[in-house]
Formats: sequence, C-alpha cells, structure tokens
Amino acid sequence: MNTDLITSLALAAALAWASGIRLYAVLLLVGLAHRFHWFGWQAPESLEVLAHPYVLAATTFLVCAEFFADKIPWFDSLWDAVHTFIRIPGGALLAIGALAPGDSAAWVVVAGLLGGSITAGTHFMKAGGRAAINTSPEPFTNWTASLSEDATVLGGLWLAIAHPLVFLALLIAFLALVAWILPKVWRFIGKSMRRLFGSTAEPR
Repeated sequence: MNTDLITSLALAAALAWASGIRLYAVLLLVGLAHRFHWFGWQAPESLEVLAHPYVLAATTFLVCAEFFADKIPWFDSLWDAVHTFIRIPGGALLAIGALAPGDSAAWVVVAGLLGGSITAGTHFMKAGGRAAINTSPEPFTNWTASLSEDATVLGGLWLAIAHPLVFLALLIAFLALVAWILPKVWRFIGKSMRRLFGSTAEPR
C-alpha cells in the first residue's frame, strides 16, 4: 500500500479517535503543529484554518474549560452528554479534512462515516467509563482517569505520526475491545442508576 495513503489514513483515524476523548485539544494541537511546524509537519490544506490566531485563541479557551470540567465528578458526565452532538460530527469533519478527498462526494461520505464511527466509539467508551467511575463517591479515580485520557490523546497522536502502521493496528484492537466491553459498561451503569434511584425513592 502507498506510504502516503497509510500516513493519511493513520492521521485521519487518529484525529477521529482522539476527538472522541478531547476534541478541543485535538483542534489546538493540529493548529499549533501546523503553525510552528512541529516535527516538520504541516496540516492538510483543509485543516490549515486551525492555525489561524483567532481559532487558536478559541480552542485554547475551550481546552482550558474542558480540562477543569472533566475533573468534576458528575459534571463531566453532563459535559460528555452535551458533547455527544459536538465530538462525533467534529471527528468526522477532521477525518474528512485529513484525508483531503477533494471533489469526490463518495469519498467524502466514506471518510465522514468512518471518522464519525471511530469518534462515536471512543466517545461512548469514555462517557460510559466516566459514568461508571462516578458511581464511586471519591473524586480521585475521576481525576486519575481524566489525566490518563489527556496523556493517551497526546501519545496516540504522536504514535499516528511517528509509527502509522502501529497506530492503525492498535486502533483495530481498541475498536474490537470497544465493541465487546461497551454493552457491559452501559448495563453496569443502568443497574447502578436503578439501585441509586430505588434507594432514594420515598416509600409509598
């Protein structure tokens, strides 16, 4: 397979994957990497707007807001719920931009569907994991999970650029894990919520 195609696929998949966890951080990192030529890297033409000073200022503010919002138990789950409608289309658009499909409408649709599906997988895995963690009253597990997600996004994006084949292989394994574990996570959350509301319901 063509090396450039592998690199583009890995970048598109990585941006979609990371957007399900930290969309605003992805937007900021892409913009900064292009503006300051980190590792000699340049963003595809369709993503160059992320390097505009006004866009960088906006994404910096949003990154700071998400950093603190994500550390507050239960508020982070509300944040995740709202961002279901932001992260998934955002990840799809980033995947389209990274693959630079040009004028091919079919390729745009394929790139968007794949990118959106990857983003949805990571988003629901993150949201489900956080909701499960929030059933515990102490905040430290939440903080640890949040900081681990920050580090994972940085490491994943670096791996996609430095070793695209390795990233793609790990992504396939991750998506298989998501398909297996996500239903179990949401069943656990459902049972926990029923116990919680059942125990707080007033007796008739």
